[in-house]
Order: sequence, then C-alpha cells, then structure tokens
Amino acid sequence: MVFIRDILVIFAVAVLVSFLIKSFVVRSFYIPSPSMVNTLQVNDRIIVNELEPSLMPIQHGDIVVFKDPGGWLPNLPQPPQNPVAGAIDSALTFIGLSAADSDDHLVKRTIGLPGDQVACCNALGQLTVNGVPLKEPYITLQPGEQNAASVYFSVTVPKGMLWVMGDNRWNSQDSSRNQDLPGKGFVPESDVVGRAFVVSWPANHWTGLDNYPEVFRGVEDARSG
Repeated sequence: MVFIRDILVIFAVAVLVSFLIKSFVVRSFYIPSPSMVNTLQVNDRIIVNELEPSLMPIQHGDIVVFKDPGGWLPNLPQPPQNPVAGAIDSALTFIGLSAADSDDHLVKRTIGLPGDQVACCNALGQLTVNGVPLKEPYITLQPGEQNAASVYFSVTVPKGMLWVMGDNRWNSQDSSRNQDLPGKGFVPESDVVGRAFVVSWPANHWTGLDNYPEVFRGVEDARSG
C-alpha cells in the first residue's frame, strides 16, 4: 500500500509540475498549416517559451505563436471527436503535452518591432526594415517569383504592435495579407503566447529554431538613427 501511495504522490507531483511549467514557462503547439514551410512542416510540434514577451522582449526574426488578432483565421466548424480521444487530448493539454487550441493560434516570424518601417519590395524583391534590405535564407517563394511578399506595402509599426510574416511567403495569412482588417495587419504584443524555440516532434524533424540575427543586422541602428 505504501508503494502504491508513493507512486500516486509522485504521479500527482509530476502532473502538477508539468502544469505549472506549461502555464508559466513552456508550452507545446502543433502546426496546422503550411504557412511556415520549409522551416516548419504541417503537423510538426513546437515548444514555445512563454517567458517571451512577458519577461524577455521579442526580437527581430523570432518565430512567435499568437492568438488570432481578429479575422485572420476562417471560422471552420469543429470536426466531431471521439469522446475518449477528446478526454485524453484535454488531459494532455492540461499538463502541456498537447495543444487543443492550436487551431485558434497562428505561428509567424517577427519582421517588424514597434517603431520600425517595414516595406516590400525593393528593386531586388527584398523586404526592407528601416531602409535596410533583408537577405532572408529561410523563406519559400513560388517558382519563378523573386518578390519576398505577395503584396506591396509600406508601414510603420505602432507602439505595442508587431509585423509578422510566414516563411512560406505566398501561402501565409500574415500581416501583409490582413491590412484590410481593423487591426491593419498588426499583431498586439499582448496577443503573443510566446516564442517557438524548438521542433519537438516528429523525431526526424527535431531542430532548434533560429531567429537569424545576421539577417536583421543594422536594422536597430537604422531605426535609432
């Protein structure tokens, strides 16, 4: 009996610790769309650091998970789910090993921070941030296409907002594609759940997620200057 009691106590403590970590430190999400290909594949699972932006500021190039700012995602009916599978998924979501609400969130790369001037495209088809052209090795373009975005734009990111874009530039509901909405395509920093820092599943996709600081080198200086 003592052995069984100890096992139950250990299990309860493990669940509690996992829940606390999920609530305040890290959380798992899955990727439901191809908007971040080739960096992230459909059905990849990622681990998100929830300390950013609450304790650590978001940086250029960070891949962030955020709640739909309003109208970015289609209103799709929820498919029927087996009650047993639903209960298991809810339990795993509670302790942070699943993400039942992934379909209500988006995953994009941070291109513009508050105060930045972001535009597309220059004569070479590149994005510019504060006039600095970006050479982006992580993006996927349509065959024969050189522009780093599917629409032209020139914006200044307001205080408390972000400008985000998918790496699969011509197949992503990102800031550039949502400028006609009330939010003008900007994402409130308060809607950010955290920064994705690793692909955790499947095992053959395991990798850390880079924010490519060399791509954005000089952008901060150009803004302050």
